[in-house]
Amino acid sequence: MLEKLFGLKAHGTSVRVEAMAGVTTFLTMAYIIVVNPSILGEAGVPVAAAAAATCLSAGIGCLLMAFIANYPIALAPGMGLNAYFTYTVVIGMHVPWQTALGCVFISGVAFLLLTAAGIRQLIVRSIPKPLLAATAAGIGLFIAFIGLKDAGLVVSNPATTVALGNLQSPTALLALAGLVLIAALQARKIKGAMLIGIIVISIAGYSLGMTHWSGWTFGLSAMAQTAFKLDIPSAFHLGGSFGWSLLEIIFVFLFVDLFDNVGTLAALTKRAGLQEPDGTIPRLDRILYADAAATVVGSVAGTSTVTSYIESASGVSVGGRTGLTAAVTGLLFLLALFVAPLAGLVPSAATAPALILVGSMMVGALCEIDWGEPLEALPAFLTVVMIPLTFSIANGLAFGITAYAILKIVTGKAQKTDWMLFVLGALFVARFVYLAAA
Repeated sequence: MLEKLFGLKAHGTSVRVEAMAGVTTFLTMAYIIVVNPSILGEAGVPVAAAAAATCLSAGIGCLLMAFIANYPIALAPGMGLNAYFTYTVVIGMHVPWQTALGCVFISGVAFLLLTAAGIRQLIVRSIPKPLLAATAAGIGLFIAFIGLKDAGLVVSNPATTVALGNLQSPTALLALAGLVLIAALQARKIKGAMLIGIIVISIAGYSLGMTHWSGWTFGLSAMAQTAFKLDIPSAFHLGGSFGWSLLEIIFVFLFVDLFDNVGTLAALTKRAGLQEPDGTIPRLDRILYADAAATVVGSVAGTSTVTSYIESASGVSVGGRTGLTAAVTGLLFLLALFVAPLAGLVPSAATAPALILVGSMMVGALCEIDWGEPLEALPAFLTVVMIPLTFSIANGLAFGITAYAILKIVTGKAQKTDWMLFVLGALFVARFVYLAAA
């Protein structure tokens, strides 16, 4: 049955190898079970419920990828997108988290429609690769900055905007210990390094009285606080009747998820030898359909956008080549529902190091940019710095794409094939005009 479903022999793999790859992938990305609820919790989402929703959406997303697309790629609520959900949409724009979930749902449906129409693929081809790399790096800095703030290592200062925090505080000391522990485990190639570090620091935090046990609630029961709580009608009335605010939120969810997927898919399929000779990815549409459907499921369950995870490379590295790897990872996420309420015991000192390290890994994309070419360097730089400095992925994308489009025109390098890039640039200019007049 498994051979018929996944074509194991054709891919040169076996059930044992695929199962091992699935377990490896799960251990590598299991940190999201506690990190995602920690971020969404700052938006007012109940932590235990968010943890359960994280497990459920990741489990279903992985199974969709397995049976629809047959790829060894795991999905879960995306880092960066959860930060945008919390800090930009809910806290920055004062949108209730229920309404923000409605926006995630709408974006998921939009993903499905745009994939069916082939527009998602068209948008991908229109964006220069340097801006894709800059977006990834900018989100990495954004995530790392949030981690530093949660750890108390960086604090606000009226004179200098930011300053060094109190390194003698329990939170800062524990976070630094966690940072050293996780980094050391990763350097020694220990599987599940982040998960181990989070658990160790959480135990230490509980021993020091930084968290308190408030009783046990099964994951699915806890999820009742977020399941089906999304408010779609309110989402449609953001900024007036189908206003700019809704369009901006949906565009960022769409844009970041889209390019996060493309970058992840390109890297993983190349490493696994699953690309065609010309570099194309077989069954790309199916992959995008699985991703979009998982986002819809996640919004209904109570979490932010679900996307493909680069941590899937850990499973690929031990031989994972088919959807059976993703299926095993998905089943493990569903089993994790039983311990999801434990996320409430995880202090910020335990999740902050994970955010910092994930951010540091994402910044590695900067090496893909030709910094000696002004046409690439300036737009990329604006994208990278504006995302963390304005606490908005949308602002970074707007500056980068607009600058690239303008430079294309003034240098006489604009081509007819760049029409979608110019459309996006015009939309961002209109957004700036709208924000200035608001």
